[in-house]
Amino acid sequence: MKIQDTKFDDVKIIEFNRHLDDRGFFSEIYKETVFDGFKIPPFVQDNLSFSSRGTIRGLHWQRSPWAQGKLVTCLTGQIYDVVVDIKVDSPTFGQYLGTELTESKPSALWVPPGYAHGFQALEDNTRVVYKVTSYWNSGSESSLNFNDPALGIDWRNLPPLVSPKDLESPYLKDLKLHRD
Repeated sequence: MKIQDTKFDDVKIIEFNRHLDDRGFFSEIYKETVFDGFKIPPFVQDNLSFSSRGTIRGLHWQRSPWAQGKLVTCLTGQIYDVVVDIKVDSPTFGQYLGTELTESKPSALWVPPGYAHGFQALEDNTRVVYKVTSYWNSGSESSLNFNDPALGIDWRNLPPLVSPKDLESPYLKDLKLHRD
């Protein structure tokens, strides 16, 4: 595994080693010792989503005490994965990072607490799995409108398929963010 830095100090891209032979391939997608330096709590839940081309899921996060770190991997298909810094004291508050995750170049994105997260499926039959460090809690979930002009996210030129709940998410200027 190789860890790449991003424009956010605590958000990382993890490239997997792929061992190929006549049968296919093998990759480790999580290894605790690789994450020792991140000081993250243990993962407590794995989630799987299946999406059609154009589907946007997000931008989501959970507030304390249920804040989640996520390790996001695209198993099949391809996604444009986005994180937005929502830490009010951060010099990069309101900025986003977008990266493509795909089955053909196996990698993962580490999204620590303090970031809104979402993705757009760039292909049909896209499957995404993500490990989380805290259980989902309905009273703690929050969302940010994926199409907020203040964010200027460069979503791919696909007709978006978005849930009614995500369409009604507030813009950054309307959020009441707290220092956790």
